[in-house]
Amino acid sequence: MPVIPIPCLADNYAYLLVCPETNDAALIDPSETGPVLDAVAREKVRVMAILCTHHHHDHVGCNHEVAHALDIHRIYGHLSDGGRIPDQSHFVSDGDRVVIGKISVSVLHVPGHTTGSIAYFATVDGEPVVFTGDTLFVAGSGRLFEGSPAIMHRSLQKLAQLGGPTRIFCGHEYTESNLRFAAHIEPSNQAIVEARARAARLRKDKMLTVPSTMEDELRYNPFLRTSSVEIRSALNLPSSASAEEVFGAVRNAKNDFH
Repeated sequence: MPVIPIPCLADNYAYLLVCPETNDAALIDPSETGPVLDAVAREKVRVMAILCTHHHHDHVGCNHEVAHALDIHRIYGHLSDGGRIPDQSHFVSDGDRVVIGKISVSVLHVPGHTTGSIAYFATVDGEPVVFTGDTLFVAGSGRLFEGSPAIMHRSLQKLAQLGGPTRIFCGHEYTESNLRFAAHIEPSNQAIVEARARAARLRKDKMLTVPSTMEDELRYNPFLRTSSVEIRSALNLPSSASAEEVFGAVRNAKNDFH
């Protein structure tokens, strides 16, 4: 499998993106040294670089230890995150590319959660994959610590344009709680009912809910469904409300949802 999820901390994910032709790999968002090093040893890959989606400690907290242990000299993050990502050596912007073995990884600047949030998109063995950090979750989206609803909405639309088959590898296992909220504001959406049942089965068996696909997210993720009449009605928004206004209302409602 070209993507290997690594559960870390309480509910984080790090990932290995592996080139099947060379066995070179990129490590995305290492936050806990033990699970990361165990996964690298188990998979017997050569980690060539660390790719950071944003500066938060629960995504980059073990950069230094892992880079030292694995002799990694390339640590990537957004240009604006200089000084905020431990041991960052490469400062990238939207449209830049990172080469891992024979895989070309595209950098997508998707601010909103933080100003320097980026996603990494690649096609491996004909399969499109994207690592979204805390910008896009399964059935959810990250809080706006350093951005506005309009900024985050634009970032999510940018990700949505990657296409339906694209597999989404996000930064946290928040799926069940995200789907509870989705059902709260769009209760008649059958895709949400089906996704909740699937997530419950997986978590009962201690399995991961990642990845989803962009096609799935467009069916049940309320942050990508700003045109939904039911969501607008649930939030008491008029039909004239802009997509950005609806997104902001969804975000506020999720912040207050328990």
